[in-house]
Amino acid sequence: QVQLVESGGGLVQAGGSLRLSCAASGRTFSYGMGWFRQAPGKEREFVATISRSGASTYYADSVKGRFTISRDNAKNSLYLQMNTLKPEDTAVYYCAADAAPPAYSASRDYRDYDYWGQGTQVTVSL
Repeated sequence: QVQLVESGGGLVQAGGSLRLSCAASGRTFSYGMGWFRQAPGKEREFVATISRSGASTYYADSVKGRFTISRDNAKNSLYLQMNTLKPEDTAVYYCAADAAPPAYSASRDYRDYDYWGQGTQVTVSL
């Protein structure tokens, strides 16, 4: 069983930056990891995912070039650096772990993820 705890959310002005962190209770080096978000009244959506080794990363078109996902397997941690934030980035951000990931990539489908954190709120104001 893996427990995930996100931190780093908050209120920021448009154009600002935030760095989200996700700490895992267990060893997650063999898990695909990802960030997903959900805004009020909307479906949960893919933001970024990363392969087990960290060599492969995937981004939603809406965040490509602004967000960077990374992981530190020695620390069982996942990160999301968010730059040039926009009001449309406002959502609850969730960290997730896939216990049976593809060999050298990571799924973009939230239904493939087995473990979820409680979420951290990110609010971007004008």
